[in-house]
Amino acid sequence: MHPMLNIAIRAIRKAGNFIIRQYEILNTINYKIHLNKHFIINFEKKITNIIIEIIHKSYPLHNFITTRNNCNYTQKNNHIQWVIDPLNNINNFIKKFPHFATSITIRIKGRTEIVVIYDPIRNELFSANRGGGALLNGCRLRCSINKNLEDTILATYFSETNKQQSIHLLNNLYIKCKDFRYTGSSLLDLAYVAVGRVDGLFATGIKPYSLIGGELIIREAGGLMSDLLGNTNYLVSGNIIAGNAKIIKEISLFFRIYLNSNLNKNQKHN
Repeated sequence: MHPMLNIAIRAIRKAGNFIIRQYEILNTINYKIHLNKHFIINFEKKITNIIIEIIHKSYPLHNFITTRNNCNYTQKNNHIQWVIDPLNNINNFIKKFPHFATSITIRIKGRTEIVVIYDPIRNELFSANRGGGALLNGCRLRCSINKNLEDTILATYFSETNKQQSIHLLNNLYIKCKDFRYTGSSLLDLAYVAVGRVDGLFATGIKPYSLIGGELIIREAGGLMSDLLGNTNYLVSGNIIAGNAKIIKEISLFFRIYLNSNLNKNQKHN
């Protein structure tokens, strides 16, 4: 095992233990907790600090990037970066909806090399090492091989700013596939594509600190990722399709037809 992967696993498991302890006493905390932004910020800071403390002991000269930092993930540099997503999705945690995860992604010279995603509720540890495959609790992962869109179950995720447009897209895409799954955790959605629990993911507005790790684990599981039109601009836009090559091709074709149809309608009205 890569030594940095070993440290990442140790750090994320300790953070997961802390999250579970807080989850178990959540009912004893003020019921208005979801309105308290200070709690959310402090809680995420505590998780981040637990992770950084363990990593820093072994790698004191490495850089750390958290959800509170601004970073251009498309820019190459000569640093080793540990990118931490402390809790995805915090709203699920607060509502005691047991579907959230923590991730650590390691980037070397601007390229993602290692990712660890941990679901503390189910004790599921997803990991990937570039060129070494993707694993779930030590067992090899492979994406779904389903090639027909009408037989697929797709995970979906939308940012709050894109709801109206996304719902309209959903209405058109839903009749093309078998069913949807919406869990609120884009990080676990990406992991579930890698393990084949869903056949693909259609999402808008995913943050880059979730995407960079999710991309590696999906690729190492034999899948691909693109933007909605089948291009590679997803780190900038946050809009993605993930799955096997055939599913990506079919969904991106659907979006091209959909966008062209809407463009023609607008031109007629004008």
